[in-house]
Amino acid sequence: MTFLKPTLIGVALTLTACGGTSDLYPVIPPAVTETVRIGFRSVEVRDVSLPAYAAADEIAVQDANGKLITKGDVLWADNPERAVALELARNLARLSGAHVASEPWPLEAFPDARLEVRFESLVASADGQFRTSGQYFVGVTTGRRERSGFFELAVPFDPDGGPQAIASARGQVILDLATYIARNGLR
Repeated sequence: MTFLKPTLIGVALTLTACGGTSDLYPVIPPAVTETVRIGFRSVEVRDVSLPAYAAADEIAVQDANGKLITKGDVLWADNPERAVALELARNLARLSGAHVASEPWPLEAFPDARLEVRFESLVASADGQFRTSGQYFVGVTTGRRERSGFFELAVPFDPDGGPQAIASARGQVILDLATYIARNGLR
């Protein structure tokens, strides 16, 4: 088996050289400037459900005709479904001070609530708006009322700012979504 390691490394280097390089864009978390009280001490953010284009590694932009345009070498730095779940968890924790983690729940005691988010859209538009819409569900383990609701949010960005502006806008719209869910679904 030892003889396979150099061969596999050589194949990986060859594929990397042939495939070129891609530009990776991380989402930098925006500053949280407010506090929102929620009715739970602990919340688990379940895996989020994204549309196929938003779950893809390529950063998509919707043109004026509704067509989604991607470049194969302009990518998100992390798996979008994983990253959005982590962003929601981080933002909810920073907003509320509660114990919030993405699935699987890492603590011994079960969380007081479980949040599931199903995105209908999560896309940057050529008109300079990053839009999201969908539905959230809050399941509770403490005998309290379960909740659900719809959301539709947008944040502006500079369409000439390229992928970094889009990544920044996605970070802001996920923070806005966390704030919306904290106020409307987790009280």
